[in-house]
Amino acid sequence: MLCLLLAGAAGGLGYLYYQEVQRGAADNGGSTAAPPASGKAKQATNSPPAKSPAPAAASVPDPIALEAKGYVIPHREILVSPQVSGRLLKVLFEEGQRVEQNQVLAEIETTEFAAEHQRALALLESARQRLRELEAGNRPEEIAQAEAELAEADAQLPQAEAEWKRNSELRQSRTISPLVFEQSEAAYLALKKKVERLQAAVTLMRKGPREERIAAARADVRQAEAELVRAQWRLDNCTVRAPIAGTILRKNAEEGNIVNPVAFNGSYSLCEMADLSDLEVDLSIQERDIARVFVGQACRVRAEAFPDRTYRGVVSRLMPIADRAKGAIPVRVQLTVPAEEEGVYLKPEMGAVVTFLAAPDGAERLR
Repeated sequence: MLCLLLAGAAGGLGYLYYQEVQRGAADNGGSTAAPPASGKAKQATNSPPAKSPAPAAASVPDPIALEAKGYVIPHREILVSPQVSGRLLKVLFEEGQRVEQNQVLAEIETTEFAAEHQRALALLESARQRLRELEAGNRPEEIAQAEAELAEADAQLPQAEAEWKRNSELRQSRTISPLVFEQSEAAYLALKKKVERLQAAVTLMRKGPREERIAAARADVRQAEAELVRAQWRLDNCTVRAPIAGTILRKNAEEGNIVNPVAFNGSYSLCEMADLSDLEVDLSIQERDIARVFVGQACRVRAEAFPDRTYRGVVSRLMPIADRAKGAIPVRVQLTVPAEEEGVYLKPEMGAVVTFLAAPDGAERLR
């Protein structure tokens, strides 16, 4: 029995000693001191632990200021209308076709306009000939003819004067009747006036036409030239050409249609076209969020139809007037479309989500 008590007491003292040892190890930082060994072992024990390599820095995404949905629109959409009215003989385009600037799109019947052009040419030539005649003056033959008529009248005047004087003497002796005297007197006076008229005519023939008539003829030439330009313009516009390089969006006329740009009947336009390399996103930003949008702000644009494709954009302008019904301000974001993707993915009226990126600290905002 005594042996059992001694064994139990020894076991209890051993357990208390073990608890004291564990408490001291915890107070020393969890590591127990190793017994001193050689110098190299002591130096290795006292050296600082090697630093573990730092983890690679993760890429920080650009801070987002706002996201909004809008619609893709062309920066410039052109309604191609003919300048003259008439029947379409040829239509040389289709929807989705890419055309170059000045490419022929359609041809209008030219019968009426060609006739007007020929008439204008004839009127111009007539006006030029009249001006040339006035500037050249009278021909020498015409002046010589007038001088000959004057000389003939001068030659007849003395005879008429002599006859009138002779009849005047015979009248006093009552040898001739008053009628014969009056006839001779009238013939003399008329021939005298004729000589005066022919003298004035010869003088005018030598001087040539008046300056005012020449000026009026020059004005007639300018008027005829203007009519020719107008007729040529109308004839040239029977061929309708593309005003810009772009893509046909809508086709509004077919061959045989009557086109009239100023009337409500028939087709007033041929097509609608736009340059699909120059696109924008039209958005309406709520007034409470407009403070986070500024001109020149960088954006990311994703079409809802192609969410895996992202395009760069920049805020090009904030419209000067708000939309009262929506409580929003229209904003335009200019897109950068690669040349090889023009008209492939982004199309007008397509929905798009625009992510407005926050400006870096210290960056200047353009208002």
